[in-house]
Amino acid sequence: MKNTMNNVRLALYHRDHEAGLGAFTLPEEQHEFTALPFEVIQNALERKERHPIVILGDEEPVGFFILDAGEDRSEYSDNPNALLLRAFSIDHRHQGQGYATQSLLGLKEFVKQHFPTADEVVLAVNMRNAAARHVYLKAGFRDEGRTRIGPAGPQHILVLGIS
Repeated sequence: MKNTMNNVRLALYHRDHEAGLGAFTLPEEQHEFTALPFEVIQNALERKERHPIVILGDEEPVGFFILDAGEDRSEYSDNPNALLLRAFSIDHRHQGQGYATQSLLGLKEFVKQHFPTADEVVLAVNMRNAAARHVYLKAGFRDEGRTRIGPAGPQHILVLGIS
């Protein structure tokens, strides 16, 4: 496994990231559970409550997600200070190298810096997506036993406290 401990950072999306994100691919079995950046980024840019975040490895885009401060969070949390993490993906070429875990381990500090009123991040992960659930739990998310039905079936709701 490539050592990604020191070269992973999160960044707010900038147009300079567009080409790198546009080259992302996902295996079909993962695409069932998440979206490619180009499929969701324009919608996010048009909505002030959605914040596209780029995972950089050696300053190149290797992953992507959205932090959503909009009304959709109420489906996942009663906390008005929660952020909803959506559309998390790591480009297929960079999977298995630790980028997902390292980026999620840096999420607390990133949220504190860029979203100081947020005190938790919530997400939903499909029950059939055991690999993703494992990564989220390894990075500090908690499974409090809540579930919901999502577009691809039942989902676990996971929570990361920020304080």
